[in-house]
Amino acid sequence: MRVFVTGASGWIGSAVVPELIGAGHQVVGLARSDDAAERLGAAGAEVRLGTIDDLDVLRRTAADADGVIHLAFKHDLAFTGDFAGATAADRAAIEAFGDALAGTDRPFVIASGLLGVAPGRVATEVDGVSVADDAAGPSMRHRNGHLTVALAERGVRSSVLRLPPTVHGDGDNGFVAALVAIARATGVAGYVGDGSHRWPATHRTDAARAFRLALEKAPAGSTLHAAAEQGVRIRDVAEAMGRHLGVPVQAVSPEDAPAHFTWLAPLIGTDSPASSTATRALLGWQPTGPGLLEDLDRGHYFA
Repeated sequence: MRVFVTGASGWIGSAVVPELIGAGHQVVGLARSDDAAERLGAAGAEVRLGTIDDLDVLRRTAADADGVIHLAFKHDLAFTGDFAGATAADRAAIEAFGDALAGTDRPFVIASGLLGVAPGRVATEVDGVSVADDAAGPSMRHRNGHLTVALAERGVRSSVLRLPPTVHGDGDNGFVAALVAIARATGVAGYVGDGSHRWPATHRTDAARAFRLALEKAPAGSTLHAAAEQGVRIRDVAEAMGRHLGVPVQAVSPEDAPAHFTWLAPLIGTDSPASSTATRALLGWQPTGPGLLEDLDRGHYFA
């Protein structure tokens, strides 16, 4: 297939591109800078210059493709407090792709998140099927997932692949790296309350494989989970960081969490384990990468 990939030079996209090419697909990657374009070209992808705000570029490129994987998201906006702006841009891109692919039965896979789908219990692929109109934070992005699933009614083989907050590996600059930076800055590897909150986790290479399999196999209207580990305790993550950084591991009260964890405070205290049993059965996805704690013990997060 000729596959259009947004976010192709990003953390996950730069693993998805070689995964697709290695499976015999041709990749057209969206690049918003000359540096990103150069890296995509070196990886063997055709380059399309633009951003997810260039809706005409998205429509034209998707119309010429056999399938689309949409990974781009304005994390810079989301992480600085404008989650609404980031999700609005994401929604506009999804609508543009829906218009381009309507009636074609071509695959369209988007990335979404697992954090907060079913707080306090193990989320499955059937959870999160409805979101309140006034939802805030990560739930706002879940509404875009619902829009994508609904494209099945317009003749698009659409699917949503929900990712853990910890898609980890050497070079990760996401949540785990942010926690390491906080521990360095404060001199404390912290966790909220008793540290029993759990996050699902997946190695970057396993996430890339899940996207390829979703593109190739997922039925229209599928919701999928790329959770290699159902739930890793945040206290265990903090203890691994404490060992490697040589700093004490301490509980942080919920009241003090905003000052200690800053923008991560609402997330670090969320218990959000997730199952991927249905996804594994549907796609034949079998994760093979290291677990999060094993990856932390490899040391690259602390180099």
